[in-house]
Amino acid sequence: MPQSALLPSLPPGRFDAVIFDWAGTLVDVGSLAPTQIFVEAFAAFGIMVTLDQARGPMGLSKRDHIRTLLQTPAIATQWRAQCGRAATDADIDAIYHRFMPMQIEKVGDYSAPIPGAVATLAWLRDQGLKIGSCSGYPRQVLDVLLPLAAAQGIAPDHAVAGDDLPAGGRPGPYMALANVLALGVGDVRKCIKVDDTAPGIEEGRNAGMWCVGLALSGNEAGLTLEELDALSPEALSAVREKAAARLYAAGAHLVVDSIADLPRAVMCLGALDTPSPVGHRAA
Repeated sequence: MPQSALLPSLPPGRFDAVIFDWAGTLVDVGSLAPTQIFVEAFAAFGIMVTLDQARGPMGLSKRDHIRTLLQTPAIATQWRAQCGRAATDADIDAIYHRFMPMQIEKVGDYSAPIPGAVATLAWLRDQGLKIGSCSGYPRQVLDVLLPLAAAQGIAPDHAVAGDDLPAGGRPGPYMALANVLALGVGDVRKCIKVDDTAPGIEEGRNAGMWCVGLALSGNEAGLTLEELDALSPEALSAVREKAAARLYAAGAHLVVDSIADLPRAVMCLGALDTPSPVGHRAA
């Protein structure tokens, strides 16, 4: 029996919706699909980007992610040495157009649900909550991922892609608020944003929502299940603490290891008296 099935019910009306990120949150332990493709896309232009560098801006829309990487001093220096000038918007477009087909081809390889995700979504629906989602993935990529994830039990009520909205993506509140509109939620204070990246947590805070960070399943840890299982208790604790510190610094009210732990986090938030998430952080 899933652990979530052993939990009591939430107080009626306490929350209306939970809005999830995708890679590293619902699917793709370690958020590997986008990270490796950034490395490969830049390599096609003669620019060496490490996995750690590629992870730095994770959570942003993919075009903004590329722009941010090109502004990183070490990468900007390489670009100047390679091209004799600073990167331009045309260069960002060129890398993006190289990135897109590679990402579309590979996203299906990383569509497996994170352990506990299917049971957690079922528990949330049992509590009467709606399920939203948003991603830094462009619409072309998300449209490939959605049916693959749905076939494995991950099917939110709504999904917003990183390039869907003219206002932009994270860390702005726009994708989270687009979910509020689509789901018909009347109060952002009854929404919880769940994400494995700092920009995703900032998105939720900017939208006025409760925010739960995921320390071990996604980008902040950047490890596969096998790599996590191979760590000593001390090493695992160090990874967890480093990831949690970054997510709390971004504004998370609670940080747990993965979506499997979310039901207990939701129960904890549901027990708090504070009516608004703004300016509040649970211990």
